Amino acid sequence: MDAMEAVAASSGWIMSWGLLGTAAAGGIAAAVYWAMCIAGSAERRGKRAVELGGGSLSREEVAGNYKEYAAFFEKPKQIEKLDNVPKLVDTFYNLVTDIYEWGWGQSFHFSPAVPGKSHRDQTRLHEERVADLLKLKPGQKVLDAGCGVGGPMRAITAHSGANVVGITINDYQVARARNHNKKARLDHLCEVICGNFLQMPFADNFFDGAYSIEATCHAPQLREVYAEIYRVLKPGQLYVTYEWVTTPKYSADNPEHVEIIHGIEHGDALPGMRSFTQIVEIAKEVGFDVLENRDLALPPAHPWWKRLKMGRLAYYRNHVVIALLSFLGIAPQGVVEVHEMLFKTALYLTRGGETGIFTPMHLLVCRKPAVSQRE
Repeated sequence: MDAMEAVAASSGWIMSWGLLGTAAAGGIAAAVYWAMCIAGSAERRGKRAVELGGGSLSREEVAGNYKEYAAFFEKPKQIEKLDNVPKLVDTFYNLVTDIYEWGWGQSFHFSPAVPGKSHRDQTRLHEERVADLLKLKPGQKVLDAGCGVGGPMRAITAHSGANVVGITINDYQVARARNHNKKARLDHLCEVICGNFLQMPFADNFFDGAYSIEATCHAPQLREVYAEIYRVLKPGQLYVTYEWVTTPKYSADNPEHVEIIHGIEHGDALPGMRSFTQIVEIAKEVGFDVLENRDLALPPAHPWWKRLKMGRLAYYRNHVVIALLSFLGIAPQGVVEVHEMLFKTALYLTRGGETGIFTPMHLLVCRKPAVSQRE
């Protein structure tokens, strides 16, 4: 059974459920489950469909927490209350982590498209670029600010031999990252802690390098997280970040542009999108020397958003699976709505890429001066 046949069969089963006997319906459900959940390509990423849940939330809490999350964006003033943002981001990653892993992989970020390379290789090369820019060596200790489930840290450690310490605000992601590190036999080099990257439990001048990959976009105030990274970084050392920003093509007077950016903010738990000029200004304000500043999505790079467009069939396939599992009580109520939100967000991200008003990979390479300007 190919993907299209599976979608058709699953959809037909759902629509005709009331006309089928219990035994027949159970048989069809078992067949669909086998075709979509056991044999489906999504299973190769290390997360099974039957394990989809709400992170640290109980099954009963998923639907309510999704409604609470959505309310932040239905009432824009809510998201402007900065004290609400850490809880919002934590809730978001409880809701989406399983779906991200199942449908996307262990690296929750985009990468430039490279002709002839698989998505897996494109992702790995994008992560290894960070290690190369930081000039990492075995024995050095580097910070991953906003590490997720640790896909990038494992690639960077394997490539460089450096020790990586990751921090994420979501305790479920900590458990997932530690499990993946152990399976990859990299747990002796990769450490993960639960915490807020705005208030990190590290001493001043502690790390030999630092990076963040599409993570600081969640910070309520970018200045605060840049200042905190500056604090824990040793003098003379480098910080590399891939940032989500609006580009020079964005116009706040264009209603379509505003809708696209708001859609991205809603679907990705962003307190507000920064511009490409703001991130440079803020990095300099906290004391960094900015050594490199460019959008990695610009030509000759190939469109990063094509992966989203190519994945639409997989979305429909996965959505049928999630709807089925939720109907059967295997997946918690609310997971269907979360997956639908992520699909809508993918459409906004695609439009952001096609119009050129948004990039998820604006590169900054920053250095903390050998003699700190803030001391």
